Amino acid sequence: MDKYLADLHIGSRSEVKEKIRQGLVKVNGQVVKDPGFAVSSADTVECGGAELSYREHFYYMLNKPAGLLSATEDARQQTVLDLFPKELRKGLSPVGRLDKDTVGLLLITDDGKLAHRLLSPAHHVDKTYLVRTDAAIVPEDAECFAAGMSLSDGTRLQPAVLEIDAEDPRQARITIREGKYHQIKRMFAARGKEVVGLKRLSMGGLKLDPALPEGAWRELTEDELELLLRS
Repeated sequence: MDKYLADLHIGSRSEVKEKIRQGLVKVNGQVVKDPGFAVSSADTVECGGAELSYREHFYYMLNKPAGLLSATEDARQQTVLDLFPKELRKGLSPVGRLDKDTVGLLLITDDGKLAHRLLSPAHHVDKTYLVRTDAAIVPEDAECFAAGMSLSDGTRLQPAVLEIDAEDPRQARITIREGKYHQIKRMFAARGKEVVGLKRLSMGGLKLDPALPEGAWRELTEDELELLLRS
């Protein structure tokens, strides 16, 4: 029982054991005070009067702010998981990495199989970013990206789509299918431009909720999860 409740992010194992011993948990309408009581997804479980539904995985959309590492933990710096309450963090990881100074969409989940598929180059999952540079972006940049470019260290990149803002040539949307180290910054550096702002807007079929403030997170809706699973 205690593991069942902890897996549902009701609290830590010690916290849910205390809830059970206090008589706050019912199984099929009967109070259960034994943390070791055997329970399955077929049982009706209540905690504090609220009926619980068993869930295998959790999926969260985070609008990542600047200054946080895309990691589960770090001894010296804050990570994106520090934005989540401790009782929700079990098993969660960010899907891919956004640079410390990059903001925008970051999927947080405990679904390792989905994370692997979204990040695998073999599956060609599009990732779109809003980029701002220190100099005007020109059509020749878009042509170079579309052809697939090689970086100075010999790294060969897949073709990318660059859409220059008609009103502000220092701003553009770029869509890539890879996630190599500092890839977008290195791509623009190869064209003589410095990236001064970068925000991820989408990953596969999942788009950043424009109403979600930086630093805020929420669970994915069923429709969003379906779009992501189809990516």
